[in-house]
Amino acid sequence: MRKISLILIASLMLTLLAGLSGCASYDFAEEGTVIISPSEALELAKEDNVVLVDARNEAEYESYHLEGAVNIPRSEIVTDRPYINMLGPKQRIEKVMGQKGISNDTLVITYDNNNNMDAARLWWTLLVYGHENVKIINGGVNALAKDGVEFVQDIPEVEEVEFEAKELNTDYIATKEEIEGYLNEPQEDLVILDTRTQEEYNAGTIPGSVLYDYVNNNYSTGAFKSPKDIQNDYIEIGITPDETIVMFCKTSIRGAQSFAALWNAGYRNLKLYDGAWVEWSDSDEVPEEEPADTPAPPPSSSDGS
Repeated sequence: MRKISLILIASLMLTLLAGLSGCASYDFAEEGTVIISPSEALELAKEDNVVLVDARNEAEYESYHLEGAVNIPRSEIVTDRPYINMLGPKQRIEKVMGQKGISNDTLVITYDNNNNMDAARLWWTLLVYGHENVKIINGGVNALAKDGVEFVQDIPEVEEVEFEAKELNTDYIATKEEIEGYLNEPQEDLVILDTRTQEEYNAGTIPGSVLYDYVNNNYSTGAFKSPKDIQNDYIEIGITPDETIVMFCKTSIRGAQSFAALWNAGYRNLKLYDGAWVEWSDSDEVPEEEPADTPAPPPSSSDGS
């Protein structure tokens, strides 16, 4: 009996080590740099030159928000030209940030109530314009409420400051032309990641795309998964940190959430196709693929962005 027990223990140890080695064999960058807990956020908010940003729409913000938080809804950082929800121009971002009291030295801490999507999109927007001092409150409004945080309706008075965006960092952005190039000359170390739903994917996708619905970056509570869980999940579908990952959804709002989850997990070779499916599917000159039967991921919900 003792011999059998020792064999079982040894087997369990080998299984555990095998699971751990799956991530350990890859070279990840620093983890946990973007996503923070509500308690960490509130502690940081006590310091000087920190601005809390509620990324929900104006009506939701006016109903209740964190004390001292300013409102930057998605509509203020995107443009609908030539396609919906594309990255806002440099001058607009500078104006919006300055009006909200955000300078180049400001730590921005943002949250939403939309599966971390809008907070992530704000984070990504500032990243590509050179402002990396941004954190996302994990789980947003629901997580804050669960922690017993009191919300207010008072709108804070904000002193306008100067915010100077850097030139657009195209390392984190993919264009339609780039993706066409990838399809014409496939690269072994590049993955196109479709972050939409199974239904959308089956209706048509960029040829060769790997499907991973963005909501699977979250636990059932709505909070982002831990860096280790994100690493394990993506490695399981064959996506590793040594590859360049080009992600998209319908308008790359969900894609931005996946970008943030991967960045926080130590992935750095990331690009967001900002034109996304609305641009790709609008052209008769680019290929589309209707995948054959594919395994369905866990059920999800989405606002279709």
